[in-house]
Amino acid sequence: MVTLKLIQENKADLINRLKIKHFDASRIIDEIILHDNLRKSTQAELDNKQAEMNSLSKSIGELFKIGKNEEANLAKVKTASLKDDIKILNDKHTQIETELFALLVQIPNPPHHSVQEGKTADDNIEISSGGTIPTLQDPLPHWDLAKNYDLIDFELGNKITGAGFPVYKGIGAKLHRALISFFLDEAIKGGYKEVMPPLMVNEASAFGTGQLPDKEGQMYHVTVDNLFLIPTAEVTITNLYRDVILTAAQLPIKNCAYSACFRREAGSYGKEVRGLNRLHQFDKVEIVQIAHPEQSYNVLEKMTEHVQSLLEKLELPWRKIRLCGGDMSFHSALTYDFEVYSAAQERWLEVSSVSNFETFQSNRLKLRFKDDTMKKSELTHTLNGSALALPRIVAALLENNQSKEGIKIPKVLIPYLGVETI
Repeated sequence: MVTLKLIQENKADLINRLKIKHFDASRIIDEIILHDNLRKSTQAELDNKQAEMNSLSKSIGELFKIGKNEEANLAKVKTASLKDDIKILNDKHTQIETELFALLVQIPNPPHHSVQEGKTADDNIEISSGGTIPTLQDPLPHWDLAKNYDLIDFELGNKITGAGFPVYKGIGAKLHRALISFFLDEAIKGGYKEVMPPLMVNEASAFGTGQLPDKEGQMYHVTVDNLFLIPTAEVTITNLYRDVILTAAQLPIKNCAYSACFRREAGSYGKEVRGLNRLHQFDKVEIVQIAHPEQSYNVLEKMTEHVQSLLEKLELPWRKIRLCGGDMSFHSALTYDFEVYSAAQERWLEVSSVSNFETFQSNRLKLRFKDDTMKKSELTHTLNGSALALPRIVAALLENNQSKEGIKIPKVLIPYLGVETI
């Protein structure tokens, strides 16, 4: 959530930056400033009334003691009137704060100054790339390979649950598990502490990381208990630090987690979402950092280097993309996507997003840090990245490594899988 300080002190710059995300903030920011000023004046009036009532209340006993009963009774009447005024002002203040909050949550995170203009993925910029795109004769798509080698059963998953819930079988399940172990081991080597978070969160947690109120339609809602199945472990990991004041010496905090992820993906149909390309339930290893504001963009680069190293070790052709304003999420300040090339589908598949949210999430989470040199605590920066999402990695590994002899396993996975070829 954008801070009131940013709005009050950098109105023009904020409006211009939000235009990069195709969000016209002029009217709503004026409303926010109006509400904030009204909130402050109401609070000042409330404080004055409260101080006056406290003073009168204190004097009533003294007046009775010295026999000034008439003045004491007048003070009591005045005190009763002040109580009524204070209640009215309290109600007014609460209403203003409610309206102010409702306005604030509508404003996206302003993009970093490096984010380029653009409306769609076509306007994203390739930053770097690596690996070799394989040349294959008549390659099969992963959904055919999965069926031929009995690795994944999409129809069985459809029978048990519905479309978008595949069943991994035999060596297919083991490959899936091998990737999870590899990703976690690499994250731990990179200094991340592993956690095993819950798969459901309450409203406060979903709000803290920006899923509510922006993405409620994309989440599965357990209505009886008012809980939400997580779309990513980012939600649970980051919320470990909700309502926490850290010391500067603790930063950066680095956590990783494997979790199942659940996304409704309403309206997703067609060839581009076939097989593993887009699922309602999938597995992912997530990396999250809580960083000092002065270091967060260095941290972001380190996180992208970590993701790049995973793709290089898996011997997959990859490219790093910086998203344009129109293709960014509501709560990101800067996002890099990583894509791998699918030789059979002849297109790039997104497998990771790495983002810096600056103070947007920490303001919602009330996540701060402080050290002995600071007069008051400050908001941290939060960052997260997929490292990695499994379905499209599995798809690319199957498609790019197919041959007449079978499917070749990257060297780095052989110790986990126990075979060199499927």
